[in-house]
Amino acid sequence: MEYAVVMKGIVKRFPGVLANNHVDLFVEKGEIHAIVGENGAGKTTLMKQLYGLLKPDEGEIYINGTKVEFSGPADAIKHGIGMVHQHFMLVENLTAYENVIIGMEPKKGLILDRKKARNEVKKLSEEYGLMVDVDMKIEDMPVGLQQRVEIIKTLYRGADILILDEPTAVLTPQETEELFDILRRLKKNGKTIIFISHKLNEVMAISDRITVMRQGKVTGNLITSQTTPQEIARLMVGRDVVLTVEKKPKKPGETLLEVKDLWVKDNRGLDAVKGISLEVKKGEIVGIAGVAGNGQSELVEAITGLRRVEKGKVLFKGKDITGYDPKRLRDLGIYHVPEDRLKRGLIVDFPAYFNTILGRHMIEPFVKNGFLNFREIKSFSRKLFEEFDIRPRNIELLAGSFSGGNQQKIIVARELSFSPELLVVAQPTRGLDVGAIEFIHKTLVSMRDRGVGILLISMELDEIFSLSDRILVMYEGQIMGEVRPEETTREEVGLMMAGHRLEEIRK
Repeated sequence: MEYAVVMKGIVKRFPGVLANNHVDLFVEKGEIHAIVGENGAGKTTLMKQLYGLLKPDEGEIYINGTKVEFSGPADAIKHGIGMVHQHFMLVENLTAYENVIIGMEPKKGLILDRKKARNEVKKLSEEYGLMVDVDMKIEDMPVGLQQRVEIIKTLYRGADILILDEPTAVLTPQETEELFDILRRLKKNGKTIIFISHKLNEVMAISDRITVMRQGKVTGNLITSQTTPQEIARLMVGRDVVLTVEKKPKKPGETLLEVKDLWVKDNRGLDAVKGISLEVKKGEIVGIAGVAGNGQSELVEAITGLRRVEKGKVLFKGKDITGYDPKRLRDLGIYHVPEDRLKRGLIVDFPAYFNTILGRHMIEPFVKNGFLNFREIKSFSRKLFEEFDIRPRNIELLAGSFSGGNQQKIIVARELSFSPELLVVAQPTRGLDVGAIEFIHKTLVSMRDRGVGILLISMELDEIFSLSDRILVMYEGQIMGEVRPEETTREEVGLMMAGHRLEEIRK
C-alpha cells in the first residue's frame, strides 16, 4: 500500500486542552479520504499540522514515504500539499488569475508576464474541468466559482495532496455536485484529497475511506462502501444517534408573525432585503433557505429589532412591532437565536451562568429586592448545562473560554428555555456535533408541537428539509418561491438558491 500521508502518534496540546491525543492517520495515494468528527474533535487541528500552520508536540509526519518537519505552510507547499480553507483567502478586487499567481508571479525580466500568467491559469482551469473565467474579478463571482479559484491556486503551486476544510458549507446543492465532479476528476488525475466535513451524506457520496475522530482520538477507520451514516455517527458521538427528524403533521393556528413588503439596507447602505413578505403561524416551522449573503441576516436583524426597517411592516399577532427594540420584543414573547454568537449572543467576558439568563436578568426569579439572585441564577444555569450537555460542566467559566459549539449550546439553551411564542432561529446547529444537532432538532419540533411559531434560517439544506413545514428560498434579497418539503426536491430548491424563480422552474 502506497501512502501519500502518514501521521503517527500526533499529539497537540493547548492550555487546558489535549486537542490531538496520539492520532494516527493513513491516507492512500489517489484516494478521497474523509475526516469526520464532532465539533472540537481535533480534525482541523490535525490538518493545520499537516499544512504547517501548527507544529506537533509529539509524533511524526511522512509525505510519500519521506519524514518531514514543517516550519510553515511554505514547507508544506514545497512537499506538494495545498489547503482550501473554509473561509476563502482571495483578494476581492483582483481577477481570478491575479489571485492564483500571488507570490509566484511569472516574470519577463523585472515585469510581470501577464500573458504567461493568464495562459497558465487558463490551462489549469481547463485541464481539471474547473471552467473559471480567469479575467473575472472575485467580487463578481458566486461562491462556487471562488472556491474553484482556491483549488486552482493550490494546483498552480504544484499540489498533489489537497486538503479541503468543510468545502460545501457555502454551496448550493448544484454547486456541491459540481465540486464533487471536480474532486473525482482530480482523483482520476492522480491527486490525493483529504475532505473534512460534518455532512455524513456528502461523506458517503464522495469518499473512499473515512477516519472518524472524537475528543482528540481516532475512533474508527472505515471503508465508505462498507459502512453507514449510523455507524459513522455512533463513532463520532459514542452512542446511537437518530439522524432523521420525526414530526407529526402540523396543526397551525393563528398567524403570529407577518412581514409585509419589507425593505432593509446592509452595512454598506445597499438594499439587502427587497420587498419581502412572509408569515409564520402558531405551531409551524417556516424555513428560509439560501446561500449565505443573500439578505437572510439583514431580514432576521430587522425582525428582531437589531436593524432599521427602511420600508414595510413587521406585525406580531396583528400588532405593528416595526422598530421595536429587542427588549420590547422579548417582553412580547419573541426570542432569537442569533447567527453571530460572539457579536449578538454572548458576553464572552462574563461567566457562563450569567449568559444563560441574558435578557431575563432584570426580572424574577433572577432578581430579588433589586439585586441579582445568584443562587437562583446558578441553579437554573446548572440545570441547562445538564439538559443541553454543555461542556465542561463549569458554569463559573467565562463564556469566551468554551468551544464554539458549546457557546452555541449556551445560547440555544437560554432562548429555548423561556417559553417563547415566536422563535427566530438563525443557524441553530452551526458548529455542533451530530448528537447535539439531534437534541436541538427534537427540541424545536417539540416546541412547534406545543404551538410555538418558528422562523428557521439555515445554510444546511438537510436541516431545512427535515424541520420545515414550509420552505421559502432567498436570493439577492428576494423570495424566489415557497414550497413544502414533501412536494419539492433539493434540485428545485437549489435552482431557486441560484436565482431561478419557482414559476420559471415549473413551466
